[in-house]
Amino acid sequence: MPAVTNHMPTAELQALDAAHHIHPFSTQSNFEKEGARVIKRGEGVWLFDSEGEKILDAMAGLWCVNVGYGREELVEVATRQMRELPFYNTFFKTTHVPAIALATKLAELAPGNLNHVFFASGGSDANDTNIRVVRHYWNMKGKPEKTIIISRKNGYHGSTMGSASLGGMSGMHAQGGLPIPDIHHINQPDWWAEGGQLTPEEFGLARARELEQAIDELGENRVAAFIAEPIQGAGGVIIPPSTYWPEIKRICAEREILLIADEVICGFGRTGNWFGNQTVGVQPDIMTIAKGMSSGYQPIGGSILSDEIANTLGKDEFNHGYTYSGHPVASAVALENLRIIEEEKLIDHVRDTAGPYMRKKWEELTDHPLVGEAKIVGLMGSIALTPDKSSRAAFAAGAGTAGLICRERCFANNLVMRHVGDRMIISPPLVIQPDEIDVLAERAHRALDETYKRLKEEGLMVAAH
Repeated sequence: MPAVTNHMPTAELQALDAAHHIHPFSTQSNFEKEGARVIKRGEGVWLFDSEGEKILDAMAGLWCVNVGYGREELVEVATRQMRELPFYNTFFKTTHVPAIALATKLAELAPGNLNHVFFASGGSDANDTNIRVVRHYWNMKGKPEKTIIISRKNGYHGSTMGSASLGGMSGMHAQGGLPIPDIHHINQPDWWAEGGQLTPEEFGLARARELEQAIDELGENRVAAFIAEPIQGAGGVIIPPSTYWPEIKRICAEREILLIADEVICGFGRTGNWFGNQTVGVQPDIMTIAKGMSSGYQPIGGSILSDEIANTLGKDEFNHGYTYSGHPVASAVALENLRIIEEEKLIDHVRDTAGPYMRKKWEELTDHPLVGEAKIVGLMGSIALTPDKSSRAAFAAGAGTAGLICRERCFANNLVMRHVGDRMIISPPLVIQPDEIDVLAERAHRALDETYKRLKEEGLMVAAH
């Protein structure tokens, strides 16, 4: 057959895609009825599809293209590294300069005593590593019974058997025999959907104290770690009440429990600091990193470990690793990506310019009759769709009915904005400028208008009881 190229007609590309390409988190048969949107190139915050449409990517790919599309510096670094050393492993007492340099830089950026990096290919396998790390750590400390890891319902930590078990997504747990043993889930700090009559502050404390209750029920001698995203990303950009993380910090400090901060989405500037744990005011023992580390230009992830954990593990052979741990091309690209973030002062841009302006435009969406709340930290935000703002009601039609309609209206208006149930979420590239934020807000408002009109026409603006 002829080569598949960027210049083939859209329908032909869609037919080949449906015939041979299995998509993540998708119903494959749908692609036979309605083809996938074919993306051809990207520039800054913009995507261009095979029909010539110019689309504002308010999701930065999958939360990852922090420095924007089309960065020639990253292309040049990858090309140079591929010519010099396209691959070598870091097994068997060998190493190479890109892995050394990246690990050194990450140790410099990471807060506190997080000075040691175990590389992976992405966030999912990095969280698999974390399961192995904490269990082996406690075994080496003479406490092999400490194997339970506590996580949160509706948290997301990846899609492998281990990382999907850590996550609290019920849809994922329904397939493939998940979760694996010794993973326990507590409730999420989602005040809008689950806070009832409590104030946000009361609710934050109550949800944090579920960790303490779980430790008491399971036995502190059995609990190895608590893992959480500083701000839940794929769960709907759930920003905890202000009381939540200080209480989690207290509990972990008083108990013999390791704290793992999953920074796959929150890390590398997304919240207006290098890492989300700095934004919420905690010091983890382990950080999971990926996505924004290379801005998605190369697949790479990792676990940054504290001195105590790394030094303990270092006394014995750790029987764990990946072929692509510290891949030289991925490492070189990630290092250059971090240079861009630093030299272009993108974190300052998020904190001082783009973040505050995005907050202003985002919170104005609460004036819309379909929007109950608008929450945002840095360049990571969500709006809750509701048929009744006063009671924070869900839709009678079921979770995701309104959200899916809104997502499709966003796409129709050349705006990539995802839905999680009936929450609409954004995570644009960190390079986004105020005039582009204006476009994002205008297209979001138009999509909300069209969604509201359709919900009313179809009799769906009805609250669940």
